Amino acid sequence: MSAVKAAKQPVIYLTRIESFDSAHRLHSRQLDDKTNRDTFGKCNTIHGHNYRVELTVKGTADPVTGILCNNYVLKQIMSDTILKPFDHKFIDEDVSYFKDENHSSTVENIVFFIWKAVSERLPINVRLHQIKLYSTEKNVVTFSGEFE
Repeated sequence: MSAVKAAKQPVIYLTRIESFDSAHRLHSRQLDDKTNRDTFGKCNTIHGHNYRVELTVKGTADPVTGILCNNYVLKQIMSDTILKPFDHKFIDEDVSYFKDENHSSTVENIVFFIWKAVSERLPINVRLHQIKLYSTEKNVVTFSGEFE
């Protein structure tokens, strides 16, 4: 008797791009004022960014609908987990993760916060692949869920 192999399904990557505007101050409560100024320079004062986030998910397309993830569902997840918490907000005061949990509002910490929030909301058949967060056109942080 021969085993029947299931046909392999192509892995699809879907990226959605959104943007938000926020203010923050790079400052660590674990450092004194002089060390903060020396570490973060001019970014140790309140300033803002026009952030751009590229969120990529992956998985296999549904055999009936032919889609990986409904675009409306992905848009709603990004609205709830990224736009509502961050858009037109002062991150250090308006987002409890940064206000209450002693995380500085670096782009590295912001992208990790987004990763955790989005990954908890995705449909079962969809996996988060990568998030790119641009704080400027020339500065981007990428996170793909890796830990060392």
